[in-house]
Amino acid sequence: MKGKVDKIVLAYSGGLDTSVILAWLKETYHCPVIAYAADLGQGDDMDQVKEKALETGAEEAIVEDLKEIFVKDYVWPAFRANAVYESGYLLGTSLARPLIAMRQVACAETHGADAVSHGATGKGNDQVRFEMSYIALNPDLKIIAPWREWDFKGREDLMDYARSQNIPVPTTKSKPYSTDGNLLHISFEAGVLEDTWVEPPEDMFVMSVSPEEAPDQPTEVEVTFEQGNPVAVDGKEMSPARLLAHMNTLGGSNGIGRVDIVENRYVGMKSRGVYETPGGTILRVAHQAMESITMDREVMHIRDGLIPRYAEMVYYGYWFSPEREMIQNLMDEAQENVTGVVRLKLYKGNCTVTGRKSEYSLYHADLATFEEEDVYDQRDAEGFIRLNALRLKVNRLLKKS
Repeated sequence: MKGKVDKIVLAYSGGLDTSVILAWLKETYHCPVIAYAADLGQGDDMDQVKEKALETGAEEAIVEDLKEIFVKDYVWPAFRANAVYESGYLLGTSLARPLIAMRQVACAETHGADAVSHGATGKGNDQVRFEMSYIALNPDLKIIAPWREWDFKGREDLMDYARSQNIPVPTTKSKPYSTDGNLLHISFEAGVLEDTWVEPPEDMFVMSVSPEEAPDQPTEVEVTFEQGNPVAVDGKEMSPARLLAHMNTLGGSNGIGRVDIVENRYVGMKSRGVYETPGGTILRVAHQAMESITMDREVMHIRDGLIPRYAEMVYYGYWFSPEREMIQNLMDEAQENVTGVVRLKLYKGNCTVTGRKSEYSLYHADLATFEEEDVYDQRDAEGFIRLNALRLKVNRLLKKS
């Protein structure tokens, strides 16, 4: 027996899971369902998404264009922190979920709904990300997670149900991938990818060509940063979303940004994910190059020590936590002088830094050169080495005695 619910706001994409969930919620809870769809640059026809939601039974379908907010307030902060989970994942889905949840909660409050719902499974990370955000923003809302309630065992059951309800879905049994896309990336899971020995089929990828098929001539590009944020490409200023989209085009056409990783989910199991993040991959390389000449050594090392913890918070769903906000403030303060231009060469899956310059550069050729002696006396290094080796000397003497 389900608890009493008056109105539900569903995070809706128009794909297999949420299309089935919309019909199932109405059938199970006997109340109005509002379909909330966020346009994060996933490339869907949002008019069709809205129309499909209404045809599937939604009382109302709400579509919001969040591309600029997503990049400016979620992607850029993570990139200022150089966030990467387990050395490979640039957190494309992890960064999108808290924004969707925030707008979903706002929609529930505006429309008098007392419950929110999502399409995440009971095995994955997204259920945590959605629900942690719901609770952080409005703990009074009821949370409905259909994958933890219904009797469907997998996506083939969902496809059968969809056909019985005359719901059109893009997924077929021959290609039952679970995908999630936005302006930062697209992810692929499930289906043949559950076998970690099977190579991802080439026709699966949508944002990038294979490195083998990329142009034989490299592409050169210059990225301008201001306080850690990319603001212009090849001297042309762009909004955050437009800039990232442009970098996706450059990266994708040069076969950049594909990763195939087995990651540790927060709930305790390993899963294989294949990701395309062309623009984000380039921007992270460029950002690190900009930092290399503008950040103080000790500030950089302290910040670098916090990157795994920060990335873990985002991956686990703690975007709205006080600890993430605290570390974000530290990350942002470290970006004060990360301003300048980085030049890169894109070639067949590789992104190589070929130059960097900044008015805040801490690199000085007269100090680094092997030719000049006027500003650095090499004899001073002897005392420096002896002082730093003192504890090693004492340790050795103790062992000998």
